Amino acid sequence: MATVTSYAQLTLKELANRRDPDGQIAAIVEALSEDNEIMQDAPYFEGNDYFSNRTTRRSSLPSGSWRKINEGVGTEASGTVQVIDTIGILETYSEVDKILVDSAPNPKQFRSDEDMAFVEGLGQTLASTMFYGNSSTTPEQFTGLAPRMDDLDATNNVIGGGGTGSDLTSIWIVQWGRTKVHMVYPRNYAKTLGISHEDLGRDTLVENVENSSGVTTSTTRREIYRSFFQARAGLVVRDAKCIARYANIESSGSSNIFDEDNLIKLMNRMKNRGKGATLYVNPEILSQMQIRLKDKTNVNFTLDNGLDGGGPVMRFNMAPIRISEQILLTESALT
Repeated sequence: MATVTSYAQLTLKELANRRDPDGQIAAIVEALSEDNEIMQDAPYFEGNDYFSNRTTRRSSLPSGSWRKINEGVGTEASGTVQVIDTIGILETYSEVDKILVDSAPNPKQFRSDEDMAFVEGLGQTLASTMFYGNSSTTPEQFTGLAPRMDDLDATNNVIGGGGTGSDLTSIWIVQWGRTKVHMVYPRNYAKTLGISHEDLGRDTLVENVENSSGVTTSTTRREIYRSFFQARAGLVVRDAKCIARYANIESSGSSNIFDEDNLIKLMNRMKNRGKGATLYVNPEILSQMQIRLKDKTNVNFTLDNGLDGGGPVMRFNMAPIRISEQILLTESALT
């Protein structure tokens, strides 16, 4: 991911940067935008609580008893456990000086361009949290996929590729659905799924002026345009067999790299042998897969135009392969 500087306020320099030589607002090249197709795929459902979702899972089944004639058997019952998934609130504001906006050749486009950057930035944060968020260590977040699959355990659908270096990555496999894996929003809140944007319009910003000791000595006021951005979301894994992780993959070199045999093993351990699953990879692993696709002996990877004809779709044993640039190349090795 590119390294960027976070700005709290737009400046005249930024206004100048956004002008073409003819004085008009420049078409901004979104060089920091990313492909995070998991954001497009994940279905959203209303949670059964206000800021969490409670899932009841079957934990044990009656097994029955063989008996002889004139002998009885005992009674049994199934067992259940409850899992609570939290819902996180991601927010930020954009505040732009009114004079700066009014000085732009096209004030509406100037604000719209800035708002687009906020939507992209929050979208990247949300996508990253879907993989690596951990409410146990950061209570404000929701828990993503990684903390649920953080050790090598084939019975829990986690297989390692043998890598131990500093360039490790994972392939994630998800079966989306209401009874499988899905995103969740709070009860009675469905204004916008994903990133919401609200134009709060013009406002007077009051700021405190402090001396070197941190004591407020006066206040200032200025006119601004303010926008508000928010996402309320959580990840729910209703059936743990519907997620899998192929971890400890070396993203470079020639050893401990991606091996499709491990994908076959993982998918066969998933619900219905991985039927309806989607694979998520970063660009490095996608390139390795595409190289396998062109091999004449390849039997696992295919390329088609998709069900809606929306463009080439690469598949592994019929499962679509989707890209997410928020999947790290610097994951810690699982043991």
